Amino acid sequence: MSNSSLTHQFDVIIVGSGGAGLSLALSLPDHFNIAVLAKSTLTDASTFYAQGGVAAVLDEMDSIEQHIDDTMIAGAQLCEMDAVKQTVEGGKPSVDFLLKHGVQFTLDEQEQLHLTREGGHSQRRIIHAADATGRAISTTLVQRAQEKSNITIFENYIAIDLICSHKLGLDGENRALGLYVLDEKNEKVHTFLAPFTALACGGAMKAYLYTSNPDIATGDGIAMAYRAGCRVANMEFNQFHPTCLYHPQARSFLITEAMRGEGAYLRLPDGERFMLRFDERAELAPRDIVARAIDYEIKRLGIRHVWLDITHKDESFVREHFPTLYARLLELGIDITKDMIPVVPAAHYTCGGVVVDEHSQTDIAGLYAIGETSYTGLHGANRMASNSLLECFVYGMSAAKHIESHFNADYAFPPVPIWDDSQVTNPDEDVVILQNWDELRQTMWNYVGIVRSTKRLERALHRIEMLKKEITEYYQDYQVSKNLIELRNLVLVSEMIVRCAMQRKESRGLHFTLDYPELLPELRKTILNPVNFEVETPLVNI
Repeated sequence: MSNSSLTHQFDVIIVGSGGAGLSLALSLPDHFNIAVLAKSTLTDASTFYAQGGVAAVLDEMDSIEQHIDDTMIAGAQLCEMDAVKQTVEGGKPSVDFLLKHGVQFTLDEQEQLHLTREGGHSQRRIIHAADATGRAISTTLVQRAQEKSNITIFENYIAIDLICSHKLGLDGENRALGLYVLDEKNEKVHTFLAPFTALACGGAMKAYLYTSNPDIATGDGIAMAYRAGCRVANMEFNQFHPTCLYHPQARSFLITEAMRGEGAYLRLPDGERFMLRFDERAELAPRDIVARAIDYEIKRLGIRHVWLDITHKDESFVREHFPTLYARLLELGIDITKDMIPVVPAAHYTCGGVVVDEHSQTDIAGLYAIGETSYTGLHGANRMASNSLLECFVYGMSAAKHIESHFNADYAFPPVPIWDDSQVTNPDEDVVILQNWDELRQTMWNYVGIVRSTKRLERALHRIEMLKKEITEYYQDYQVSKNLIELRNLVLVSEMIVRCAMQRKESRGLHFTLDYPELLPELRKTILNPVNFEVETPLVNI
């Protein structure tokens, strides 16, 4: 294969094929030449697995102000108001965007969009496609993208690192020029060039031993952007979904929050509804409160899980509202109309990420971050249910407008070197990668989980620094592989999570530490600067 065949040039490169990446691709003009890089198959993205829905103010009993207030409360007041307003006000346009592209949402008896309610929301404002909203959105947007002649899709292409002007020793502003990308099938590294690059490759929850996320969620976009010179913020806030199925045959299977929205109870083995002891909102409290309550009860009683119970609801109601869950759990021997469901918390969502502005632009010119990869300021200290999909569409469309207005058809690329692997060898022992991977995730789960302490974080940082050194040496000596690329990114993002957590001397939202159980009076975000892991804590813009 010639070097020329390993170099590709586009107007826009989008890393990720979930809701964020495809909303950007489908919002750009048809004359743009667009590449969409999918790390695995096109639908292997967090969007596909989302069971809940998209939050939007559509009911006359609801209001923009109520949605903003609910978001601020759920985010422990750490949300940035400009981002919250932009996202909430983008609810109706986002729904219109999805309907235009043919997403089939569930309708009510009046043939209007059916609205359900989830934790933290004071009104019914979640549009959904039964209990498989993500599947409906993902498959529809993928189909629309495949129909576009100006969009070229690359499946099983894994981004390694960004190519930026400063890395090439060029003067002037630091500008993204593209990426080096591994074609997993033929094990060749390609050079992708474009004046605009967007990172829409999800979060980093595979850093934890137990997670609801697909295997692709290894923090690639966050790590690549940081290495290129972008600031990263609020990485200490990692959301644990309260209700992941506890079953040996169903790894990472999520039980939608909409089930609690429709009246399901959380119970202990003796049948007690324990959430009323922790919060007056009971099962509809925000996720951080519910996850901590479950974690507390599991540790207090020495049990492996708690129970989620919707058996008191009419059987036809349950089967109609949760057909996907009903069918899947029945395969596992659980009839949710008669049986309670064993559940545990699992790492679910990265609330921090790459710092971006209202157009999703990062600190580097021509580089954008969208969705879970980004930090817009929307989620604060805790993401409210179904705000994340909404954020993908709002900021994907905003990025498209910004790219279109700044596009220069005559842009000339500086000389970019091709990937040089002449000095590395084939790895002789892949067991090294697997050992480090397991140790990293176990360390994060035990020391940087739902409940933290200064001593636990110090232990975690010590182990992560050692692992990072080993992984860096391995990366420099051997040819890249998917597992090695992901491990290199995960260990960096894990270090970010720990350093941000050590800096926050309070318990707020998803960050709960035994050493600082109280709230501080000032609202500050945690920003990691790429230079020597310097940490800044500026006031939040509210």
